[in-house]
Amino acid sequence: MRRKRRVMAALVAVALVPAGCGAGSNPAPRTGSTSATTTTNAVSLPAAAVAAEQVTAAEFPAAGGRSLQQLASTLRAGPQLGLAVSVLLPGHQRLAFGLLTSGSEFLYAKTAVYIAARPNAPAQGPFPAPMDPMVPPPPYLSKTVATDSSAVKAVYETTVPFPHPGRYAVLTVSKVGSAMVGATTSLDVTASSPIPDVGQRPPAIHTPTAASVDGDLAKIDTRIPPDDMQRVDFASVIGRRPVALLFATPALCQSRTCGPVTDQAVELEHQFGSQMTFIHNEVYVNNDPNKGYRPQLRAFHLKTEPWLFTFDRHGRVVARLEGAFGINAFRRAVEAALR
Repeated sequence: MRRKRRVMAALVAVALVPAGCGAGSNPAPRTGSTSATTTTNAVSLPAAAVAAEQVTAAEFPAAGGRSLQQLASTLRAGPQLGLAVSVLLPGHQRLAFGLLTSGSEFLYAKTAVYIAARPNAPAQGPFPAPMDPMVPPPPYLSKTVATDSSAVKAVYETTVPFPHPGRYAVLTVSKVGSAMVGATTSLDVTASSPIPDVGQRPPAIHTPTAASVDGDLAKIDTRIPPDDMQRVDFASVIGRRPVALLFATPALCQSRTCGPVTDQAVELEHQFGSQMTFIHNEVYVNNDPNKGYRPQLRAFHLKTEPWLFTFDRHGRVVARLEGAFGINAFRRAVEAALR
C-alpha cells in the first residue's frame, strides 16, 4: 500500500467537500482492480483505463456559473487526487495526475477537471482529462517494469489555463458506473521557474556515456536490461540535431514512474532514432539517493523526477514533461522536435 501511495505527489487538502464525505459515505468502486484487461501489453492495461482514453467535455456537467464548491456538492465522495506535476507557470499548462480509491487501488475512469481561484469562486471547465497509457508493448518492456506491480500503467492528462500566479483549487469529476464522483486538491502556480522552458536553451552539460564508464553501464543506468541511450554525450549533439533528454532512474524512482517512461523512450528511439538522438541520464550520484542529484539535474534546477526535454536542431527546448507522462505525450514531444 505504501508503495502505491508514493506514486503521486503528496495530496494537498482544499476546502471542497463532495456530497457524502465523512462517516457513512460509500467509497468509490475499486475499478482499478478490475480483472478485465487488454492483451496489448505484457503488463496489462485495465479495460477501464482503455475506455478512459476517449473523453469529451459533453460527458460532464457544465460549470454554468457555479462555484467549484457548488459543483463538488453535487458529487459523491470519490478517490484521492495526487498531482504528478509540481512546476506550473501562468498560461496554458499541462496538468497530470492520478486517482487512488479508498483501498489504495488506482482508479481508472472517464475524468474531467475543473479549476477556480478559490473554492467559492466561479469554476472553469470541464477540461477533459483522457488517460495516456504508460506501458509499452513487450519488445520495449523492461524487467524493471514487468516485475513491479506498483508501476503506474496510465496517467490522466489535460491542459488547463492559469491566468496568473497564485493558489488554485482543483476538482476532478470521474464517471464510475452510473455515478459522478469527485476528488479535490489545490496547487500553486509560480510566476517563474529557473528550469529551461519552451523556446529557451539548456545549460551547458555533459552526460555520461558508455565510453566514460568503460562500458560498465550499471554505473549510469539502473534499468534492467540497460538501454542504449548513453552512446553519445549531450554536449556533442545539442544544436546539431534534435535531441530527447530524459532524466529518470528506473530502479530508484520515488514516484514509480521512471521505469515506464524510460521504456517509452526505448520504444520511441526505435521509431525515431534515425531522426534524433535519445539520451537517458540517471538521477542520483553513483545511483545512490543518499548522495543527491547528479550535476546534470542540478544544472537544470530539477528537484523532482522524471523529466523529459526535447530540443529542435537549433538546440532550443520545444517540449518539457514533468512527472508521469504517457506514450502519447512523449510522442508529441518528439514530433515537436522534428518539425
